[in-house]
Amino acid sequence: MTDARQRLDHMISEARRGRMNRREFIGRSTALGLSAGTAAALFGHAALAQEPKKGGTLRAGISGGESTNSLDPGLALSPVPYVANSQWGETMVSMTPDGQVDMRLVDDISASADSKVWTFRVRQGVTFSNGAPVTAEDIVATFKRHTDEAAQSGALGVVKGITEMKAEGDKVELTLDSGSADLPVLLTDYHLVIQPGGGFDNPNAGIGAGPYILDTFEPGVRYTMKRNPNYFDSSIAHADEIEILAINDNTARTAALQAGQVHMINRVDPKIFELLQGAPGIQVRRVPGRGHYIFIMHCDKAPFDNNDLRMALKYGVNRQEMVDKILGGLGSLGNDFPINAAYPLFDDSFPQREYDAAKAKEYYEKSGHDGSPIILRTAPGAFPGAVDAANLFAASANAAGIPLQVQLEPDDGYWSNVWNVEPFCASYWGGRPVQDQMYSTAYLSTAEWNDTRFKNAKFDEVLIAARAELDQTKRKAQYSEMAAMVRDEGGLILPMFNDYVAGVSDKVGGWFDDPNGEMMSGRALSQCWLV
Repeated sequence: MTDARQRLDHMISEARRGRMNRREFIGRSTALGLSAGTAAALFGHAALAQEPKKGGTLRAGISGGESTNSLDPGLALSPVPYVANSQWGETMVSMTPDGQVDMRLVDDISASADSKVWTFRVRQGVTFSNGAPVTAEDIVATFKRHTDEAAQSGALGVVKGITEMKAEGDKVELTLDSGSADLPVLLTDYHLVIQPGGGFDNPNAGIGAGPYILDTFEPGVRYTMKRNPNYFDSSIAHADEIEILAINDNTARTAALQAGQVHMINRVDPKIFELLQGAPGIQVRRVPGRGHYIFIMHCDKAPFDNNDLRMALKYGVNRQEMVDKILGGLGSLGNDFPINAAYPLFDDSFPQREYDAAKAKEYYEKSGHDGSPIILRTAPGAFPGAVDAANLFAASANAAGIPLQVQLEPDDGYWSNVWNVEPFCASYWGGRPVQDQMYSTAYLSTAEWNDTRFKNAKFDEVLIAARAELDQTKRKAQYSEMAAMVRDEGGLILPMFNDYVAGVSDKVGGWFDDPNGEMMSGRALSQCWLV
């Protein structure tokens, strides 16, 4: 689906919910190339469309749940806590599918001329699920907790550049170490759920200001929630109750959807994409995005502290084979840096890195590796098809003389015991709205989730400079420089960008495609309804 179509679908959905008036709809539609007459007709159709229905229990079957899951938003690693936290929790701001900042717990944003001082006005009348009002102090405390390295927050790289935080009345003032025009976008990070007192007392309490109130939490099994009667936004949270079932097995997850046990699932197996498309009562929704399936090497641990070995492995993977066989064509080729054409200022001039057995062998021999097995750890839940992808990688690397060996790990505990712990494993990233956020979260030297242990002072310097650069040509050149460093010196092997593919029952209304993340950027259960 094209970017323009995604934007139009979202605008129609917003108009249907009364969140976009006729003038705004027509103005934005004509900017996409529609005539004023066509835009007016579409608005009229949207206005007359079926209104959301209240009631019932909406259920989702989600891959990526573990017994080690917690309710601490900063520690959310996989899809189940990502989706669950997006229901009971709320952030200051979020992203719309067409790349706009959506005001959530704040209703006004302003910045100094140099983009170093940002002021956010807290929306009045919003309460947490325990009845306490959401205050500027709660927001500042939340950010302070996430800047503490002891919290191990996935948002550490994003908030690290905030040097001063103030709460004054209904205002939050954030001062940065350097200007950043992207700050509101960075603060859409799903880890930054606002909690009472910042969550310092108990980050696992599950108390937030989201559309649902947590009722049951069984780690790695299920969550149940009830609609928050005091939620500030009446245009969402339609089901009386929602339930999230952790179903890691692809076959079981698909069967649950077909049997009507759940109304939506994430990560439809590409092998059954065509089959499920033809199943009665089910829609298969596919949207290209920024997500990527990867293999990560720790640059500070032998033998991966040798860049010649890292390059050998990068040339030893057959990317086209993986896109064809693992994704079934539902994605695109990666090039060993985490940015694709879905990002602003993407540089498409990099030559595509391809499988080259001779070059892989040359680098391997140059590395001086002792010939012992190189262990690549993976699990079925690392990403759809991860085990098959690892075996394909091993076969192509072995053909180049590289002794790559796959070690299968259990799904339960993978994200706490293997990812970001073991020096070489399969993983995935959902991407981020802008390049700064992606690089700050996973490649900045001080980022908690720097899962390749890529630490490069020059990279950090360029990243910080790019945040404050207003000349877009210069900024694009800076991002290109960063991409080259990650691609040629880092520990990232990125063979493919995946599409987000979900299975949705015909009993569900309100679904729209969102390139920001799977399951409508985590919010499908609160934005959809039962028809």
